[in-house]
Formats: sequence, C-alpha cells, structure tokens
Amino acid sequence: MDFRDSPSEAAFRAEACAFLDAHAPEKLGDYWSDDASPEEVLAQHRSWQRTLYDHGWGAITWPQEHGGRGLGPIEQIIWNEELSRRGISGSLFMVGIGMAGPTLIAHGTEEQKARHLDPLLSAEEIWCQLFSEPGAGSDLAAVGTRAERDGEAEDADWIVNGQKIWSSGAHYADFGILIARTDVSVPKHQGITYFLLDMKTPGIEVRPTVEMTGDSHFNEVFFSDVRIPDSARLGAVGGGWGVTQTTLMNERMAMGGVEGMLSFDELRDFVREHAGEIDGVLRDELVRLYGWLKALQLLNARVVTKLGKGVIPTAESSVMKLQIARIMTKAADLALRAAGPEGLARKGYWQNQFLFSPAWHIAGGTDQIQKNVAAERVLGLPREPDPSRELPFEELRRSS
Repeated sequence: MDFRDSPSEAAFRAEACAFLDAHAPEKLGDYWSDDASPEEVLAQHRSWQRTLYDHGWGAITWPQEHGGRGLGPIEQIIWNEELSRRGISGSLFMVGIGMAGPTLIAHGTEEQKARHLDPLLSAEEIWCQLFSEPGAGSDLAAVGTRAERDGEAEDADWIVNGQKIWSSGAHYADFGILIARTDVSVPKHQGITYFLLDMKTPGIEVRPTVEMTGDSHFNEVFFSDVRIPDSARLGAVGGGWGVTQTTLMNERMAMGGVEGMLSFDELRDFVREHAGEIDGVLRDELVRLYGWLKALQLLNARVVTKLGKGVIPTAESSVMKLQIARIMTKAADLALRAAGPEGLARKGYWQNQFLFSPAWHIAGGTDQIQKNVAAERVLGLPREPDPSRELPFEELRRSS
C-alpha cells in the first residue's frame, strides 16, 4: 500500500489545487443548511457546476470528447479529497454526472449522447434515479413497474404504469433513468428494459416524502399511462439489467469515501464545546470513531493502489459503504450525547444528521446486501440459494 502521490498524481493534485484556489466558492449549501432554502441551495450547486463545466472540470473521468478530462478513478479520488479540504459538500447532481452520464456514454446511441450529455454536464438539466420500488429495493431485479408496447411495430412507443420510491431529487429533476418490466415470461433479471424519461411527460406524479428531519429529499413517483418513445430506450429490449449494472457500478464510485460528509475535527470541537469535561466513556468512543475513520482511509488507499496497478477492486466498495454508514451514525450519536438537552432542539446540523442517519444503512444498497457481497467476495462463502432467479417473473410470489 503506497500513500505517496506518484509524479503524475502530484501534478494533477497541484493543478486541481490551483483551480480550486482560484474558483472554489466560500460556501456551498447542503440539505442541512439552516440559512438557505432548498431553492437557494440548488441554485448554488447549479452555479458551481456551471463554473466547473466552463473550465473543463465538470467530470473528471468522462472522455474528453464528451466534455470530461479523460482521467481515471485515482484522479477522481484526489479531486474528492481536495474538495473535502475546502469544505465543499457532495454535488446535488451525482445521479446525472456520476451515474446517468457514464451509463449513457457506455450504452447510448450517438443521438442520445448528443441530446443529453452536454446539458447534463452543465446542470442545465438535472437527473434523478427511478429504480427502487416498495417491493423491489434490496432485490432490485424484482421491479414490477410495467412498460408495454403500444402496437406491434418495433419502434412503437412504450406505455408505463407503476410506482417508484426513494427517488432523490425527483421533485426538481428534468429527466430520470428508469428501469421497467417489459417481459414477465422470463426470469426476473432478463425481462427488464432501461429508459431515459422526460419528467415533464403527462401521467407522472411526484410526491415528496417528508423525512424525520422535516425535509423532503426523497420522493415517491407514480406512473399512469406514461408514454415513452422507443428512441428513449437505452440498450436492448430486455437487456436493462446489464445497463443497470453499469449505473450501479458508477454509483458506488460516485459515493466514494467519507470525505465531505464528516469532519472529525468539527465533531471533536463540538463535543469539547458542549460536553465540558469529556468523561472516559465519551473519550473512548471518540477515539474508536477516529480509528474507524483511519481504517476507512487505509481501505481507500488500498483501492487507489489497486487502481494504480490496473487491478479492479472487488468488494472494497461494499465494505466502505458499510463503514461509512457506521461512522455517520456513530458521529451523530456522539454529538447529540454531548449536546445534552440542547440536542432536543428541532433544528441544527447534528440533529439533522442524527435523524437522517438510518438512511445511510439503506441508500446505495442496504447493510444486509453489502454484507452478503463481502461474505461472498472476501470470505469466499457460497451464494445464498435463490430459486427465484430461474423462475419466470409471472410465477414469483410478490407482495401486493
């Protein structure tokens, strides 16, 4: 494991630092902001993404012909580290730039790329993800939202009916990446098709979900006879599961590490300010949290080292996701314990983090799914038996 930048990595870091020193905003709002409305936060992120776009920093790993820098995951990690050092939080456009864009580049037609990539990268158009359903979250291949041809022609429109859930940003998105069931006579992984959906299409209803924090980051999305042209299909009919894997792989990379999500120094200072004399128990738990953070940084360094040698990481992203969820939950718990009665206040950064923390164990793949991945790919344990993988979808027992 090598913690030092190679000459090329050091040169890229210096270039990134020079750009950020010249252009980075003093503050970029997030969902926990008490002094800015969601609309103001969205406008801040849009302005910052436009600055990145105008100077060629909009997408580190995208090919140059599509407006990116044509670099690799190591440079992306370095870029994330430098953003974090300046207190710049994660982009609100991760679904578009980190997931939809790379999937379009990999599977899209030239017409689709020409239509969508540039406005996506400049944040002129915002994207959301329409994957999970009430009965298909951890088992994403069990999606039941239906898309049926409106006629016999090969290029006939599709009519979509169904429901999605946990769609971040759907209430302000212009487009969505949608997976739907197009064939119920084959096993569940084989009957899925992937679409690019204009969110202004008639028949779409977006219902923001009010969270424990009082905010509405997630949404339910309902489809009632929504018409999608065949030109908006991404990949082959019934080939959507393979396209989806491209999206999910890029989602894990886009989520990255804990950089930008948590500052241990800020947590430590908060605890000192509010707890007064830190007792041995609280001190021990802070030290344990610090150890977890350092372990995560070491794992991240292992990933970078593998990538530098041309080796594709296996289950590291699942282990990192588990660790991030545990770290964010523990940090919020320690902050509120230190705050004492003040922790009961309705608003505040750490109060919001505490109320949001259960979502870390669900979003981007539940803890249980990530543990299965780690068990199979790290420990070499056998895959859990799943007879449903071979049954036609129409024969599966599903919750109503």
